[in-house]
Amino acid sequence: MKFAERISKLQPYLFVEISRKINEKRAAGIDVITFAIGDPDIPTPPHILNRLLEASRDPKNHRYPESEGLPEFRRAIAHWYQKRFGLTLDPDKEVLPLIGAKEGIGHMALCFIDPGDVALVPDPGYPVYSVGTMFAGGESYFMPLAEENGWLPDLEAIPPEVARKAKVMWLNYPNNPTSAVAPLDYFNKVVEFAKRYDIAVCHDGPYTEVAYDGYKPVSFLQAKGAMDVAIEFHSLSKTYNMTGWRVGMAVGNAQMINALMRVKSNLDSGIPQAIQIAGIEALTASQESIEEHNGIYQRRRDRLVAALRSIGLRVTPPQASLYVWTRVPEGYTSASFAGMLLEEKDIVVTPGSGYGAYGEGYIRLSLTLSDADLERGIKRLSGWRIPSPPKR
Repeated sequence: MKFAERISKLQPYLFVEISRKINEKRAAGIDVITFAIGDPDIPTPPHILNRLLEASRDPKNHRYPESEGLPEFRRAIAHWYQKRFGLTLDPDKEVLPLIGAKEGIGHMALCFIDPGDVALVPDPGYPVYSVGTMFAGGESYFMPLAEENGWLPDLEAIPPEVARKAKVMWLNYPNNPTSAVAPLDYFNKVVEFAKRYDIAVCHDGPYTEVAYDGYKPVSFLQAKGAMDVAIEFHSLSKTYNMTGWRVGMAVGNAQMINALMRVKSNLDSGIPQAIQIAGIEALTASQESIEEHNGIYQRRRDRLVAALRSIGLRVTPPQASLYVWTRVPEGYTSASFAGMLLEEKDIVVTPGSGYGAYGEGYIRLSLTLSDADLERGIKRLSGWRIPSPPKR
């Protein structure tokens, strides 16, 4: 049989390979501590689960849902955006529930990209931005994220001939994997750039509610004129520890929302209604759990940053997101240092090169492991002298 060419272009999804290595070690009876995957270990808050359980018993929620989601859920999303960011959204035209933000991100390329079209994609960045572009037959122009620029794309470095060809730009702040944050002033510049070149902006913002030391991330849609050119993807996964329930949303420009809804309606049947009802509970009930969970992550962040610094790594504590991003020692690559940690300390981290060429030289560590696992991992690092790098 002959598969489509796009299948041959696909690299193994980063976390599938990481999971394989973890499973191999554990099958051999080895205690592996993983800082690799950003999947919250803290359970979904009880009041959300109780509402889900109640809704799951209602027979009307046992049938096909609609792609555009329950009107009540769309209204809850709009209300949450108003309360959190001061934005007024039309729940019928500017809000679309998603089967997790990843689903919407993957489908979005089909709304804009025809074969040969260009998408502006951050590097390092979440792989789905470029994979979705490839699935649609487009090409990714990678915008380097550099430490000296605060991990923000340098808009002026994008060649005008590339900008004129580009149909869409992907951004993600607070950022995965670098944990960088973007100020509203930067988003204002992006809107100006997008209008100059007639580019649609897709902002991936699932980490806006995971923040530390009193910092409050902004929404891209707060930028002046953003609703003219932008859509924002968000998720209940990280905010309410609901990764396993697959529920998120896209909000923003009505034409972009409509295009995404049309694609979705031909490819999926929407989020199970009981989960949407749980999402309504999450967005409209007490938000105290967010602060409580952020307190846990901040404590873990501080413990991990101190441990990494103690072995000689240069680390900047993140203001937001679930990750610590740090440069590897001189002489190591991202992969060789991650491999050495796995072999010597049975610790799993994510090599930055898995997020693109400009992630080389860094590793990402997640804060979504139990306190007990964190402390065991820190103990393994305590007093450790990093071996000299292998000679090339």
